[in-house]
Amino acid sequence: MAVTVIGVDGADLPKGSADVLESARLVVGGKRHLEAYAPAHARKLELGPLEPALNALSSLSGGEHGVVLASGDPGFFGAVRALRERGIRCTVLPSTSSVQQLMARVGRSWDDVVVVSAYGRDLTQAINVCRARSAVVVLTAPKAGPAQIGSGLVGWRRSLVVGEDLGGPNESVVTLEPAEAAKRHWYEPNIVLCLAEIDDVPHRGWIAGGEPVPPTGGWALAEDEFSHRDGMITKAEVRAVALAKLAPRPGTLVWDVGAGSGSVAVECARMGAATIAVESDEAQVVRLITNAASHGVDVRVEEGSAPQALRNLPRPDAIFVGGGGTEVVTACAHAGASRVVVALAALDRVASTRDALRAADYEVEGVQLAAARLAELPDGESRLEAANPVVLISGYRKQR
Repeated sequence: MAVTVIGVDGADLPKGSADVLESARLVVGGKRHLEAYAPAHARKLELGPLEPALNALSSLSGGEHGVVLASGDPGFFGAVRALRERGIRCTVLPSTSSVQQLMARVGRSWDDVVVVSAYGRDLTQAINVCRARSAVVVLTAPKAGPAQIGSGLVGWRRSLVVGEDLGGPNESVVTLEPAEAAKRHWYEPNIVLCLAEIDDVPHRGWIAGGEPVPPTGGWALAEDEFSHRDGMITKAEVRAVALAKLAPRPGTLVWDVGAGSGSVAVECARMGAATIAVESDEAQVVRLITNAASHGVDVRVEEGSAPQALRNLPRPDAIFVGGGGTEVVTACAHAGASRVVVALAALDRVASTRDALRAADYEVEGVQLAAARLAELPDGESRLEAANPVVLISGYRKQR
C-alpha cells in the first residue's frame, strides 16, 4: 500500500502529481477536487466524515496506490496528521498554504503571525488569541468563520482581512472592522487575518509566531514596573501565587475585576491570555492604560463598577477579584469561569467569599500570604520588612 497526499493550489497541482494520479486505485478528496483531478479508472471517495476515507485507505493492499487531494499544504493543519494518527505513512506533494497566499495578497511578512485553527474546535479559543495578540491568522470552518470571529471581537480594536476562495474563481480579499464582518455572508473556503494595527511593520524577530510565552523578564514583576497610587497595587509575591491559580495562557480570557493599576491584567496578558480589566476610578483607568502600553500588551478596559459593568462581557475562563464585596464575588462566581481568585486584606470577608464560591459549585481553597523583604538599614546592614498579609481564596470547577 502506498498513499500520496497532493496539495491543490487553485488550478495547479505540484510537480509529479499527474503520474501519481494515473497510478491511483483510490482517490479521496472534496467534490470539486475529485471532479477536476481524479482519473476515470480510479475509485472515488468524497470526503465528508473522515473515518470512511481512513478505513478505505487502510484497506488498500499490496502495491495498490491511494491518493488524497487536499487544499494547500496538507502538512499544515491538514490531512497528514490524521493519516499518521491512523498509522498510514504517506508521501506529500504540497502546494502553497492558504496562510501563505493571504499574506502574499496583503504584502505583509508573517513570521510574527500566530496561526490558529477553528476547525473541529471551540472557536472561543481562537477568538481569545485574536483578542490578545496583535497579528493572528484563523483557519476557519463552517459556522466558525469571519462572521462569528467578527462578532466575538466587537469591543476590541481590531481589523480583519478576509480572503475568500484564494486561488479560485471567486477569490476576494477585503479589509473591514469586526462589526461589519459579523453582518456579512461569506463565501467558503475563507481565511481571516486579524490585526491590531493594519499598517504595522512587525519587529524583526527570531521565532515564528511572535515572542513566546511566558515572556522574557519573567512574571510577578516588581511594583515599580507599574504606575500605581500610594502603594495601591497587588504585591509581586501575591501576584505570583494569583497567576499560578488563574493559569493565564493563550486561548483563555481573564477578567481583572476592581483592577486598580491593572498589574494582574497586564501580567495575564503577558502570559498570552486575553484580558478585560474592570475599574470604576478614572485616575486608575488612566494608570491601567499606561501600564498596558508600557508592557506592550492589549488589555480591554471597562470603566464602571462591578457587578453592573460585568453584565455584557464575554464569558471568562478565569477571574481575579482585587476589589469589591460579597455582591461582586457572587456575580463573578456566576459568570461561568472555571477559576475565580479573590484577594482579601480584610479577614471579615473570608467566610462570605468562601460561601459565595461554594454556593456556585466551586471547590474552594485559601491561603494567607505574608512576605518579608530584605530592607537596608542606615549602616548598610539588612533587616526584614514585613508586608501586610493577604488571603487568597480560590475556587475551581470543571468547565461544563
